Amino acid sequence: MPATSPAQTPKPADFAQRLLNWYDQHGRTDLPWQQPRTPYGVWVSEIMLQQTQVNTVIPYYQRFMARFCTLAELANAPLDTVLSHWTGLGYYARARNLHKAAQVVMQKHGGQLPNQFEALLALPGIGRSTAGAIMAQAFNQFGVILDGNVKRLLCRLHGIDGWPGLTKVQQQLWPLATGHTPQQRLADYSQAIMDLGATICRARQPLCHACPMQTDCTTWQQQRIHQLPHPKPKRSIPQKQVIMLVLRDRQKRVLLQQRPTEGIWGGLWSLPEFATPKILQAQLTHMGLDATPGQWMNPVKHAFSHYKLTIAPVLLITDISLNPVSEAVPQGWFKRQQLQAIGLATPVKKILLAQWD
Repeated sequence: MPATSPAQTPKPADFAQRLLNWYDQHGRTDLPWQQPRTPYGVWVSEIMLQQTQVNTVIPYYQRFMARFCTLAELANAPLDTVLSHWTGLGYYARARNLHKAAQVVMQKHGGQLPNQFEALLALPGIGRSTAGAIMAQAFNQFGVILDGNVKRLLCRLHGIDGWPGLTKVQQQLWPLATGHTPQQRLADYSQAIMDLGATICRARQPLCHACPMQTDCTTWQQQRIHQLPHPKPKRSIPQKQVIMLVLRDRQKRVLLQQRPTEGIWGGLWSLPEFATPKILQAQLTHMGLDATPGQWMNPVKHAFSHYKLTIAPVLLITDISLNPVSEAVPQGWFKRQQLQAIGLATPVKKILLAQWD
């Protein structure tokens, strides 16, 4: 659904003007992607900011832009190099989509990020809110943003019940977000409403006394500020376990495998995985190694959005010629200094560094 014009919806008087007045005094105007503000920089920042806080993103953004100074450099870089500069930021599909979208922009848009909403929406990894943010932030054109901060702010401002991730709640929020968006100062407004949500209308301990919308806030008037928005419905999070083989040779190289592009840690390099010690022992026997596992390292826990993973790493040092762990996936031997050039999931990198220490 294109964001082409604001809807006529009830809203507090002069919402946009009051918000912009607040922003002029208290807003964030020195973020790296604002100095200077370019379509490419705005796009990269918006992808990084999906499900990630500003303070976490800033150092990653700076390193990423120092390596991929232009959209063309990003498009022409190997995916492995892109993923290596994303390691630790999580949600790696964002990096894969960013790389893929850069190639599409080079092929279909002459290397220039398009300034049409529908064209942005067609690029991999760009949804409705991100496209709206880019329209406003990069091109100062009408674009509606509805990220997590804005959802929280609007739920409280208008007294909307329900978890903001629900479709029925978002169907209420989009017209409100559209109706609040002005026709002028679009870049400032989109930053302002994100800033107000992030720094004042916070999830915990909101600073209502400093909010320019306090007098019109339904939730404040009803004294429900700590009830809205409703939290995500709790559900049982599965627990999973996996064994990872840290196979090291006498040159202190470790055997790594590249994961499929789809799924968890897609396209990243990882350690060979085994479901049970019995399966691991069978594989070691197949490789001509002692079937008794070597040194069990400290377990590593990692939480995904939909399950919790416990990794049991086992270190085995070998000095014989090996058969491949698997002929079905790319694999290779890596020295410690080579880790900076490949994409690694944070818990895997933690295991690798621990066995070298």
